[in-house]
Amino acid sequence: KFCSFYRKRGEDGAYEMPVEQVVATAKKAADTGATEVHIVGGLHPWLKFDYYLDMLRGIRQECPDLHIKAFTAIEIIHFSRIAHLSISEVLTHLREAGLGSLPGGGAEIFDERVHDEIFKGKVREDRWFEVHRIAHRLGIYTNATMLYGHVETPAERIGHLIKLRELQAESLSTSPASFNCVIPLSFIPEQSELGYLPGPTGLTDLRTLAVSRLMLNNIAHVKAFWIMQGIGLSQLALDWGCDDLDGTVVWYDITKRQGNGTVHQEFHVNDIKRLIREAGRVPVERDTLYHQVKRQDRNQTAIVIQPV
Repeated sequence: KFCSFYRKRGEDGAYEMPVEQVVATAKKAADTGATEVHIVGGLHPWLKFDYYLDMLRGIRQECPDLHIKAFTAIEIIHFSRIAHLSISEVLTHLREAGLGSLPGGGAEIFDERVHDEIFKGKVREDRWFEVHRIAHRLGIYTNATMLYGHVETPAERIGHLIKLRELQAESLSTSPASFNCVIPLSFIPEQSELGYLPGPTGLTDLRTLAVSRLMLNNIAHVKAFWIMQGIGLSQLALDWGCDDLDGTVVWYDITKRQGNGTVHQEFHVNDIKRLIREAGRVPVERDTLYHQVKRQDRNQTAIVIQPV
């Protein structure tokens, strides 16, 4: 109901990428200065687990310095089912093939009422937390998200944040890895079955980002994802608790708020630096794990691909 990106095989807009195409895309990005490639692909009903392992191995061979952030918790569970392996075994195989970290997608809102109303059919929160908990125990860093602005209440958003905070506290005390950052994602209802909803206002976006910063005192970073919140509001969000404006992106094939309705939604690094300085902050390029990136060529364009 909430996803305008979903397609079945044969429907207009459905596609599959051969491994060679994925690797070539990553290689092109790395050659241009990318530090990260972000891969998500839904739950393909026929592709085997080896397809994903071959993809990671191919990228690692061609781009040994490129960090691979790939596969949401929902996809990891899907791999477990099709490969008849445990979550731990799936993550171990992926890491050996080149996986660096996990994105935070698929969290939506951790609430049974909301789940049954608009996310029914997706795994429930206990499975999402299981994947991230195991990843942290294996030393794999992950991100966390919250998709807000649809049918949930403010109290249900707070409940979501509390559950993230509790897992982070557990991981920080028991595991070698944890959540890198949280990304509150503003729901875009257009072209979904929930298109009749108004979506969140700019003020709701800012309040949600600020409350996320206040609630998640044990997660170091809160990201303003400009693709979904817009450039101007993301710039303002740097005064509302966010410390990460994210990357230049390039191809983002899920939402179409920026980029005039196309998947090509690149934002030049110099423009990002200018917006950060206008907001009274100091721009610092970071890698996926929030280490500072220092480049010898100051004029080289930094590119981060689909960093959710």
